[in-house]
Amino acid sequence: MTTHALPGSSDLHHPEACTIGVDFGTLSGRAVVVRVRDGAELGSAVHEYRHAVVEDHLPSTGAPLPPDWALQHPEDWLDVLRTAVPAALAEAGIRPTRVIGIATDFTACTVLPTTPDGTPLALTPEWAARPHAWPKLWKHHAAQDQADRINALAHARSEKWIARYGGRISAEWQYAKALQVLEEDPAVYAACARWIEAADWIVWQLTGTESRNTCTAGYKGIHQDGAYPSPDFLARLHPGFADFPATRLEHPLSPLGSRVGGLSGRAAHWTGLPEGIAVAAGNVDAHVAAPAAGAVENGRMLAIMGTSTCHVLNGASLAEVPGICGVVDGGIVDGAYGYEAGQSAVGDIFAWWLRQGVPDHYRTEAAAAGEDLHQLLTRKAADQPVGAHGLVALDWMNGNRSTLVDHHLSGVVAGLTLDTRPEDVYRALLESTAYGTRTIVEAFEDGGVPVEEFIVTGGLKKNALLMQIHADVLRRPVSLGTSEQGPALGSAIHAAVAAGAHPDVRSAAAAMGGVRRHAYVPDPARADAYDALFREYRALHDHFGTGADLLLHRLRRIRNAARTATGG
Repeated sequence: MTTHALPGSSDLHHPEACTIGVDFGTLSGRAVVVRVRDGAELGSAVHEYRHAVVEDHLPSTGAPLPPDWALQHPEDWLDVLRTAVPAALAEAGIRPTRVIGIATDFTACTVLPTTPDGTPLALTPEWAARPHAWPKLWKHHAAQDQADRINALAHARSEKWIARYGGRISAEWQYAKALQVLEEDPAVYAACARWIEAADWIVWQLTGTESRNTCTAGYKGIHQDGAYPSPDFLARLHPGFADFPATRLEHPLSPLGSRVGGLSGRAAHWTGLPEGIAVAAGNVDAHVAAPAAGAVENGRMLAIMGTSTCHVLNGASLAEVPGICGVVDGGIVDGAYGYEAGQSAVGDIFAWWLRQGVPDHYRTEAAAAGEDLHQLLTRKAADQPVGAHGLVALDWMNGNRSTLVDHHLSGVVAGLTLDTRPEDVYRALLESTAYGTRTIVEAFEDGGVPVEEFIVTGGLKKNALLMQIHADVLRRPVSLGTSEQGPALGSAIHAAVAAGAHPDVRSAAAAMGGVRRHAYVPDPARADAYDALFREYRALHDHFGTGADLLLHRLRRIRNAARTATGG
């Protein structure tokens, strides 16, 4: 292993050498300063995106957006580098010269069109007023029709790659979103020189040089066995789509943990870090968290629980599991097949209920007790016997990512009566996400990929009731990643490898990561009761998700038509 001198120190193995991990989430970005010898987190900072999620009106013009759109503003991401990184350094109280590398992770598939030099079309005067010029956030679901056509054609042609994605690619991914741009605003598509994941775009801003990572290419870019879908396949979707990979995606892929360049002078000015330090290949927020939470070995499923949940899992062999998001050789760590599944909304579901379903006197009660609404409803729901609320909910308020891969679906709460209280619905929604997770776990095991341990990281691990419900519903212990900054720590681990301070991700994870084993264990009586409720969930799931009744699809079409007609 080649080492380089640590600025202001003797070498990369100086005991106080640090890296910085930056995690770009849905609503904010956070930076954490980590010591490479032991993973100690010395300082962190969060920057809330000023524009948050752009769902209603375009920032440049105020024009209303159609239903199911979700965009972001690129300047919000750059502001994370300008504010959170210097603030994390200040909190850590260290000299910038102690930092030997930086790595980033991003939500995926958050993707944007750019000019040849990487300028987002959204930030150019000629394209800023066009909605399709803006970055599409992962939860932009308006490309479901395009995804449906891609899937149908792939199966009709027996494309080998479709089985690697559980039989269906998602409306959230690169191809469906790009095809939507081509069909709805061909002028923007023509102006798009590069179609790039935000995970790679932010690295471009750090280094001044374009790079592409193997993780997003494999899971979101349909890159399998060294190739993208063929021009002939893409031309069958639209004649103008045939050269999409060759002209807008094609670029040498960088392995996870590799050094893709040095920090540019411009990025050094933004961040306050030394110019030239190692910048690691981009990564996905879920996958990068695995080494931070002790989930790099085969059979250890990591659930990154936040606004949504992503489930990642390493396996020793290649299996084709129906309904999962994908399997990529080396997609999480080198030497294993990385599997991904997920739920399109989890924390977002709970937040929705707090916004819409809680009366004012609950807010008064919470304030008097010094609690927030989550704490109040959790306390009220925690003492209920399993099933006492009489409810079963489907966790599809933002569509279904796994295992149905259908964003035309919507949420259902069954069993409501005039006696149903806010805490009853709240608990039923918590339970619904655990049922969705059990569906995913069972799909993996039925497909020949064993799940030997279930580990949680992300903001929702602090909800003890939610964690206990998962343990009871899954009938297995729940372990917790010890860091409160799982993805950011994971990025710092990859930065340490890129800088040469550790030889590979596994050894860096052993030194810098951590997990609390079996933090929650299932209660047999509650688990038995949940088995009965899970059967009811599956009956509801199969009726609306896989059966002949397309009621949820019809309702969404009616809603979208009405909103489009009224411009709301």
